[in-house]
Amino acid sequence: MSRAMSLHYLQRGHRAVLRAVHGVEEYDARRPLTPTGTNLLGLVKHLAIVELEYVASCAGFRSDLGTPWESTTEEEDDSDLWLAADESAQAVIDLYVAVGEHTARACAELPEDSPAKVPWWSEPDTTFDHLLVHLVSETAQHAGHLEILREGLDGQGDSWDESRSERDAAWWAALNERITAAAEPFRDAGSVVTAPADSF
Repeated sequence: MSRAMSLHYLQRGHRAVLRAVHGVEEYDARRPLTPTGTNLLGLVKHLAIVELEYVASCAGFRSDLGTPWESTTEEEDDSDLWLAADESAQAVIDLYVAVGEHTARACAELPEDSPAKVPWWSEPDTTFDHLLVHLVSETAQHAGHLEILREGLDGQGDSWDESRSERDAAWWAALNERITAAAEPFRDAGSVVTAPADSF
């Protein structure tokens, strides 16, 4: 994958992340939405910190955005994944936007095959372009989490998709009924979904 293509998909992921939190009541954006504490703004905070650390620290493309990864205590309480009461929601959004701009500048300025080092990887020595592909993957994964969580809040998980937003509540209710009916024969079957042991 070329650097330009990697950046294209990373920026597309950024837009999906920001769409997923736009317009949500701040309380709903902060509170846990799963039993493990997953929340909307926490995911944005996590993505901002991770991307900045990879690009600024691991790839050496310095920024004036500070070193927020040094102030989190992930080992103790996953503090990179939620906002304390004195943390500003807008500051987290602004940081994520600024981090995206910083990464775009790195893409424009770092030479091809620019080295990078990720101490916690099993093979720490890598390149900036490898990090970029990794960020595309991580951002897409969490953007999917955000869209599902948003849909659970107000049904707006992907309202920007015109082909889906044109369908009203009755259409979705009917679809849910069809899917439920198709699943019903397996309710008491006792079968379990399995994947090949060497595939994960």
